[in-house]
Amino acid sequence: MAKRRTNIHGREGIAGWVFTAPAIVILGVFLLVPILMALWVSMTNWTGNVDPFGGGPNAAFVGAKNYSSLFLSDGLARSDFMQSLGNTFYYVLLVVPLQTATSLLLALIVNDRFLKGKSFFRTAFYFPSVTSSIAISTVFLFLFSNTGAVNGLLKLLGIDGPEWFSDSRGLLHLFFGLFGAGENPDWAQGQIFGRSLWDWLSGPSVAMCVIIFLAVWTTTGTFMLMFLAALQDLPVEVDEAAMMDGVSPWQKLRLVTVPMLKPALFLVITLGVIGTWQVFDQIYVMGKGAPAGTTMTPAFLSYNTSFKSNGWGSGAAMAFIVFLIIVLLTGWQRRLTLRAVDLMHSNHGTGPTP
Repeated sequence: MAKRRTNIHGREGIAGWVFTAPAIVILGVFLLVPILMALWVSMTNWTGNVDPFGGGPNAAFVGAKNYSSLFLSDGLARSDFMQSLGNTFYYVLLVVPLQTATSLLLALIVNDRFLKGKSFFRTAFYFPSVTSSIAISTVFLFLFSNTGAVNGLLKLLGIDGPEWFSDSRGLLHLFFGLFGAGENPDWAQGQIFGRSLWDWLSGPSVAMCVIIFLAVWTTTGTFMLMFLAALQDLPVEVDEAAMMDGVSPWQKLRLVTVPMLKPALFLVITLGVIGTWQVFDQIYVMGKGAPAGTTMTPAFLSYNTSFKSNGWGSGAAMAFIVFLIIVLLTGWQRRLTLRAVDLMHSNHGTGPTP
């Protein structure tokens, strides 16, 4: 007797399409169509005053000119975009590792079975993540102003506080200055995309460091919950086997816990990379790129170019370049993260045997 086929067909297939059609239509209308429209705008010189699909002098098709000008044409557009990429590079380089390590540490703390008051600590650690980023940014702006509470406290300790949102020098420039490197030395005058090597090596400004601290403080709570869920899902038998083998807590964390948290680790780092490259609201509130563009990011520059300067084509091109950077970095960090965890696990054996 022939077996009945179990795949979806006939009325079941129709019913499936009927139930999924509303979601597909909504995603298509409000997600896919706007993306395609923005892609078209990025290849025009649309000024926002006419129909972007109507052609004419204010909506003419220019091909890849908006993209090439950001990398190859001398001018303010390339200078600002390259500076925003440099700023964001340091922002991502510092925020992602710090928030990942801090959130994992907090998750390990609140997951400790001997910890009393777990609910209180979970709420306290998570609270900054649910608070309005605009409100927190405003508070930080007052705290770290030149006459703010932080500098006031430092003065009580006999320390002259820095000019948080006025000093445009990067931390690496300040560090190089301790060794007499001076301003733009001969070894750093080479040009990369119209920007000197000295400028690329500036490091985050003092103002950007404040924003980095703010970002880490407000995001670790969310990522802590992700790690906590993964920790609570780990099999109890592995912990018991590790205890029977007599491994130390550090060995257990390095050889057992972290390798088993590989999916959660990848998720946290991926969301961190995506979020940091898209940072906007803190930049908008805390100086709009000041001082001297050292806190400017591609997301804010894209907004400023589009809405303030009516350069919608160039602004859309910046957005798609950032999208491509995020895709490439996500794929690269996925391979790097998984390889690092596997290497750490293999170099020290296979860990305790359950």
